[in-house]
Amino acid sequence: MKRLSAILMSLSIAAFVAGCGGGDSEFPTTDGTGKNIPIPEQGSNRDRGSLFGGGFKLFGGGDKETVSAGIGVNSYLWRASLDTLSFMPMQSADPFGGVIITDWYEDPAAPGERFKVTVYILDQRLRADGLKVAVFRQQNSGRGWADSPVNPSTAVDIENAILTKARQLRIDSIEN
Repeated sequence: MKRLSAILMSLSIAAFVAGCGGGDSEFPTTDGTGKNIPIPEQGSNRDRGSLFGGGFKLFGGGDKETVSAGIGVNSYLWRASLDTLSFMPMQSADPFGGVIITDWYEDPAAPGERFKVTVYILDQRLRADGLKVAVFRQQNSGRGWADSPVNPSTAVDIENAILTKARQLRIDSIEN
């Protein structure tokens, strides 16, 4: 019984602390000269004061704009990455963390050589620096698979293909 009351007390304190947001008072609106200071965008350090991180409001408090829905990364980069790597078997795809990991792919035209790709989507904006690709290569030496060096331009070529596809997806969505 004592343990239950301790748990309830802890939850009550957590709820109280989460509800003690000070609005925008943490961020001044003008500097010393009277010029306006830009307010940080959603997802920046503005959400730092929340107990549970940005976007989560206990008991539904707060405006609807702060609650994010959908995937946590740029949707055009996400779709373009999946489309570009669709010929490879997928091992893992995390739309909230922005990580796509393929399984090993062996090209029928080049037996004894296989590739694995990991894509990191690092931003919610459609930007070239919001994407990173890592390529791994192995060769079969007869005694098993051994890691081999990858041409550095391979990762860049895959990044460029994804970015080109993402731009096209965005243009198509604007035209419709």
